[in-house]
Amino acid sequence: MSSVQSKKVRLGMVGGGEGAFIGGIHRLAAQMDGQIELVCGAFSSKPEKAKAFGKTLFLSDERCYASYEEMFAREAQLDLAERMELVAIVTPNHLHFPVAKLALEHGFHVISDKPATLTLTQAIELKTVIQSSGMLYGLTHTYTGYPMVKEAKYRLDQGQLGQIKKVVVEYPQGWLATKDDETSKQASWRLDPDKAGISCCMADIGIHAANLAEYVTGLKISSLCAELTTNVDGRVLDDDGTVMLRFDSGAHGVLLASQVCVGEENSLKLRVYGEHASIEWSQLEPNSLWLKFPDQASQLIRTGVGQMAPQTLTCMRTPAGHPEGYLEAFANIYLTFAKQIRNHTSTSSNSIDTPGIDEAIRGMAFIENVVAASQSEFKWHDFSLIPSEIKPRTISTIKKDNKEASDE
Repeated sequence: MSSVQSKKVRLGMVGGGEGAFIGGIHRLAAQMDGQIELVCGAFSSKPEKAKAFGKTLFLSDERCYASYEEMFAREAQLDLAERMELVAIVTPNHLHFPVAKLALEHGFHVISDKPATLTLTQAIELKTVIQSSGMLYGLTHTYTGYPMVKEAKYRLDQGQLGQIKKVVVEYPQGWLATKDDETSKQASWRLDPDKAGISCCMADIGIHAANLAEYVTGLKISSLCAELTTNVDGRVLDDDGTVMLRFDSGAHGVLLASQVCVGEENSLKLRVYGEHASIEWSQLEPNSLWLKFPDQASQLIRTGVGQMAPQTLTCMRTPAGHPEGYLEAFANIYLTFAKQIRNHTSTSSNSIDTPGIDEAIRGMAFIENVVAASQSEFKWHDFSLIPSEIKPRTISTIKKDNKEASDE
């Protein structure tokens, strides 16, 4: 192993400055296992804030950058043993593509928050950029990092449920239930189509639910029927949705995602029903996996108790009874991606279990297909990987509609 490989993976961050919840989560997760070190950043679109926040993280002045363009240009000029190797993108959606593209073109690996881009067209273009650059790309679909999610996937891969008949995945939240909830930094950009894209709820959490369903079952969504709604006057993008699913195996499913379910926190839950058994996993009880049967007692499988699949064991850090949650699952994504970087060559692939550009493309396709289906008068729509021409209602359109309604 070379001297460069024997050091921690050097991380730079774009976004995630003061008041950005997800930036702090990324930093904690990236450094949890001691394999990655934050060495530089451009933490805000405002140069003064970007540099000032970097200093609060005790980064050297010369590596607190005013913009991501400056960071990529200057880091690329540093010695190979010093420059950052990996860029974490934790900005609003509209910046994911341009930042990732420029980072890859400068020779840096990329790990990005979801959704990967603002449009499916951008996601497809990004795959071409990745292939041309020879660099690695990871996507933080966090829930795939939980040990019991790995165990569920393993048991389905082993055929313990038999043929899959029904998949039910739900993700209710309540943090955008009222007009007053729109004042936070996290809410404001998610409800702005210029920054969030054509969807709020489905792009923010529905995409996680779809990814989890496909990841655990190994099935692909083949067609869907959708209804998206907006529950707060003047709101441009969806805050609630119901999607009926058909999978390529013939299985059926339902996906529920909402940000206006009063009292709900972050209640992601997956249930998969097969011909012989079913499984159930909840993000609020992440160390538990239920295995249920028609003719015997249900089994409660707990993290760290009894025999576990190899991929489950890899994601566990503590003995049984010591809860592992969101941060640890997030850290598992970073840890496996760091392993990829250490083993990387220009011809290597994402062989380690980390979400990548293919999951990114399917995620963007899910968003566009759901929005298109919701706007259509037809019921079922094939799941297409071809970009659509869907455009959201703009803020100016909403204001015009509201004015016309008040004048009547």
